[in-house]
Amino acid sequence: MNVLVLGSGGREHAIAWKLSKSPRLKHLYCGPGNPGTAQLANNVPLNPDDSVEVVRFAREQKIDLVVVGPEDPLAGGLVDDLQAAGIRAFGPTKAGARLE
Repeated sequence: MNVLVLGSGGREHAIAWKLSKSPRLKHLYCGPGNPGTAQLANNVPLNPDDSVEVVRFAREQKIDLVVVGPEDPLAGGLVDDLQAAGIRAFGPTKAGARLE
């Protein structure tokens, strides 16, 4: 699987660390990531708040799953946009993110 983890904090580092242990993982990307994720994945200069950029990158890299960490992109509907583009995403939709 090709996986993209969005965010740059400790939560995203922990998620990337665990995903990096999977034997099913082909490529792991973190956008934008941090120095810790750079040891586990390819950090890419993505803005998680820019859904057009994220969808474009996911299509170009044939991403199988996007894990969205930060609250702002979730509340902005990033998961909805990814799903509408046919890209699997882990995280609540815009309506669900309102609870957080």
